[in-house]
Order: sequence, then C-alpha cells, then structure tokens
Amino acid sequence: MSIAALRPEHAEQVLAIYQLGVDEGNATFETTAPTWEVFDAVKLPAHRLVALDGDRVLGWAAVVPVSDRCAYAGVVEHSVYVHPEARGRGVGMTLLTGLLASTDAAGIWTVQSGIFPENTASLSLHRRAGFRVVGTRERIGRHHGTWRDVVLVERRSPTVI
Repeated sequence: MSIAALRPEHAEQVLAIYQLGVDEGNATFETTAPTWEVFDAVKLPAHRLVALDGDRVLGWAAVVPVSDRCAYAGVVEHSVYVHPEARGRGVGMTLLTGLLASTDAAGIWTVQSGIFPENTASLSLHRRAGFRVVGTRERIGRHHGTWRDVVLVERRSPTVI
C-alpha cells in the first residue's frame, strides 16, 4: 500500500468508495456521493490523500474548512472512507496519519469530524489516532426519515500553538 495525493484520475474510484459508504448507512447524512465537480470544489486541494494498491484506490481522506471566517482558518472537518474489501488492513489509520501530518504542517490546529455513534469502527480509529470525543449532538439531523445523533470528535495539533 502507498499513499499519494488524490488527483482527478482517482475520481471514479474515490466516488465509488464514497457511494459504498453512503449505501451502508452509517457514514454520512448524504444520500448519494457528489459529482467530481462538487467534490473537487469543496475539498481543500492541499489535504487530499488516497491509499493505493498499484492503481487500485483502497480509500481516501480529505478536509473541508468549517467556516470562511478568519477566526476558524485553522479548523477543518475531515472525512476518511475505506473500501469495504480493504478494511482491517490499516488503510484508515495510514490515511488519517498522513492527513494529520499534512494539516499539522500547514498550521491547521483543529481537525474535527461528526461520526454516527453506530459507526463504532470509525470511533475506534479516531480514538487510536488521538482524537477525543467532544460530545454527542443529539437528533442533529434526519437521515432516511429517522433522527440521528452525531458524535463530535476533534484532534488538536500538538505542533500548532
């Protein structure tokens, strides 16, 4: 497995992995993966990674800014998606570690995410990667007609003061 910058040539596989996560029902409030144009427009270009096995994308990680207000310039929300066939092989941790190295180097002081409490694998991954649970946002949004809670996790950079 190798880690590389996520580029347009990875788009088809990245979006297919995203859709698999959507279909499983515990990864996102989204009901369909975005188009590449939408994905590309919102994800920060400097912080997009793919895990590769040859030319095959095993997973991806990327960030979006949480706000356009200057006070939040160092705060991003991230996503990590791993192909179901590649889970349990360290892909998620490798991607998350690479993403955190990238955000630390760029002066980003907080990386956060909202995770459904049912997604215990993701919560465990984030705990092992140094994230802490900030709290649970109860009934924060409806997903397929059902109110869902979201566990807010964050990791403060040890290098950005």
